[in-house]
Amino acid sequence: MTTERTAFGRSARIHTRTVTVRYAGGAERRGPVTMGQANMIRCILRDDPAHINIHDVWPVPAGTELTAAIDALRTLVVRHEALRTTFPGATGSPPAPGDAPAEQLVAPEGQFEVTVLDHEELPSEPARYAEALARQARAERYALDRDFPLRISVVAERGAPGSVALVSSHAVADGSALAVLREEWLALLAGEPLPPVTAFTPLDLAAEEAAPAGLRKSAASLRYWEQILRTGPQAMFAEPGATGTEVRIPQLTLRSERGARALARVVERTGSLPSTVLLTAWCTLVAHRAGQRTCVAAVPTSNRFLPRLARSVNTVSQDALLALDVGVPSFDALLRTAWGAALNAYRHSRFDSVRLWEMIGRVTFERGSHFARDVVFNDVSTLLSTANVPADENGSDPGPELSWGPVQVLPTRVLAFAYRTDPVLHIGMWADPALFPRAEAEGFLTGLVRLLEAAAAGDVPLASLTAVTGVRTVERDARWLRVDGCWVSPPDVADALSRALGGLPVHVTAEADAPGAPAGSSGSPGGLTAFIASGGSPLTPARAHAALMDALPGRPGVLAPRRYVIVQDPPAQTDRSDAWLRQQILAEGNGRERRMSHDDG
Repeated sequence: MTTERTAFGRSARIHTRTVTVRYAGGAERRGPVTMGQANMIRCILRDDPAHINIHDVWPVPAGTELTAAIDALRTLVVRHEALRTTFPGATGSPPAPGDAPAEQLVAPEGQFEVTVLDHEELPSEPARYAEALARQARAERYALDRDFPLRISVVAERGAPGSVALVSSHAVADGSALAVLREEWLALLAGEPLPPVTAFTPLDLAAEEAAPAGLRKSAASLRYWEQILRTGPQAMFAEPGATGTEVRIPQLTLRSERGARALARVVERTGSLPSTVLLTAWCTLVAHRAGQRTCVAAVPTSNRFLPRLARSVNTVSQDALLALDVGVPSFDALLRTAWGAALNAYRHSRFDSVRLWEMIGRVTFERGSHFARDVVFNDVSTLLSTANVPADENGSDPGPELSWGPVQVLPTRVLAFAYRTDPVLHIGMWADPALFPRAEAEGFLTGLVRLLEAAAAGDVPLASLTAVTGVRTVERDARWLRVDGCWVSPPDVADALSRALGGLPVHVTAEADAPGAPAGSSGSPGGLTAFIASGGSPLTPARAHAALMDALPGRPGVLAPRRYVIVQDPPAQTDRSDAWLRQQILAEGNGRERRMSHDDG
């Protein structure tokens, strides 16, 4: 089929054909899914496919024949079980909470398709064009029970392949796996032999996870997460303007030679790893901007630290949850603790995600909080190739210091990808524009470079961060208090609870945390008390708590009270706690006695 398409301002004639590729030679296997697969499959069935599918663009070496490129793809499919895997139970509508397909099936033979887009003349920016094609192909949802997990398009000019635009189901691969595939594909095209596969297959990993040692690791991970969820801030960005659970966020890209040079000097001065220095600097600045004593961040790609996972073609993407106490005097002091904190997070990144979300539901209900995955830091700079780096930025030209890109809808406040640390510091950031207007977002990434430059010259007192970086801590007025390790607005709590109860009068009083008390300290944390005038309605503390918990998502400045006091009628002076206490008390309690629906007694 021949069509005309306009790409980057130029009309192009394209001959499109589909090549069916048959493969055979692998073994048929069947077994349970891995913890990472179960987690990802639920996301695939629930989320927008354009957000959950992943992609890469592979450059084709000059002189490569199309048949050679396809033969190399066939070799990879036979070599890696994940590429021959389907999930028989992954059908229909999104699963109920706690449900996931329990089985994966590895086919011994089969076929897949390669779409060849042969151009009479490629657009002026072929790498950007291939990147755009790959992004477009992410929009279609995978049928996990039957679809081949890769969508492959070969972009050619007059019969000569120039690049491969590839989309992968996240159920079989993550960014690290695509990096392995890319490296091996290029080695095959160069005529190099591939070593035997020694990394875990998905079924190997599933067997290890189901063994007693694997179950103990999962249980330890859940205990680690529970400690953070009970004591850390429920949201990093609990502040005016932070609303909603999904945000339209434009991409901002930093490419800085200055930043790379400064990072290298910090590494030389302190003897730390580049990834640890960058993570420490990032967390330092995020916590400073948010006014938090602890930086809680998800670091998803850092769970391949075990040798047999490093080169596994599989999806091992589960969050490592980092909780870094920034209550230290200087950057060097924080750097000394960051490596241990990060390692602790990585060690606790393998877990049964069904049990994890059950635990999150239980713990947040008991605490009266809502866990917000506000900050995600995804360091892919140490991967084996440049997979996941936007294709037009793979060259040596460092490009502009800052540039803006397309908008994505994300369930987070700040997402960052560290693509490269040498010779250019290359970071992509998506920051909630309600909290980071364009100038402030640009100032944040510029401030990161300034922090690295200051740390390259010597230790940096954390009290001087505003002067050093230009990044200011968010301003919260007197209505905001730190309660139970979280920034809370008691008036917002009262408003949310009143709305959840159909407009009943509510007054909330607060006991703030002791000044300077670190998260999780042995001292008694502060708490909230809610006074509710029921007007004679059959309201109980349990019903009030359940109603507020349903209203918490998207309100990071709202924390549930520790005590609910229900009276008949509001006092004349509704802003005075002592006046509410003089009213006849109908019921009081913490509302956590048991999980119940709003219709329970």
